[in-house]
Amino acid sequence: MPRPNAPLPRLRPAVFAAAGATALALVLSACTDPSASPAETSAPPAATGSAAATAPAEPTIEPEPTEEPIPFEVACDEILTPDQVYAFNPNYGTAPDYAPSAATIADVVAASGTACGWSNQTSGEVIEVGVATLPEHAYELQVGDAAMRSNPVPTYGTPPEVEGFFRQSGGVGQAQVFADGYWIVVESPVLFEPGDAQGLVADVIANVVG
Repeated sequence: MPRPNAPLPRLRPAVFAAAGATALALVLSACTDPSASPAETSAPPAATGSAAATAPAEPTIEPEPTEEPIPFEVACDEILTPDQVYAFNPNYGTAPDYAPSAATIADVVAASGTACGWSNQTSGEVIEVGVATLPEHAYELQVGDAAMRSNPVPTYGTPPEVEGFFRQSGGVGQAQVFADGYWIVVESPVLFEPGDAQGLVADVIANVVG
């Protein structure tokens, strides 16, 4: 005797829901680019070599060589003889207790030079003469300084063997002459123009430089 047909079991809603979700997932996966991959956050590659750049070395500044002064010690009557002083003005003689009063003459003494003074026996006006022998670099500096502060005087000598300058400032005349490493300064309130010092300059050059 045939078995009666058993009623079909009722599918629960949860089964249909699961099946639907599975189908939807399959459809979505079919539409997705298979080559795509989730974005990955990666740290930048570590730097190789030195961690910090080495600062360039500072250039070494070589100090200028120190020039030793060249002492110039000579008697005043060898810088200007009594006869030469008399020829300039018979009223001049050696200044007693002389000490440099002019700044440039003091610079000559500071450069291991010699300074001398002759005074007018009536007025008391003093003629100061300073002579120093300078090292090469110091010599060039003094020539340049004189050229900036004074006027060139070609009658004192022939450049470049002899370079002469003159200036008048504050009622005082000053002649500077550079020859063969010698720095010669003649300064006095009685020197008003280059020609006033011409004879004294020529005598000092002849006595000192030769």
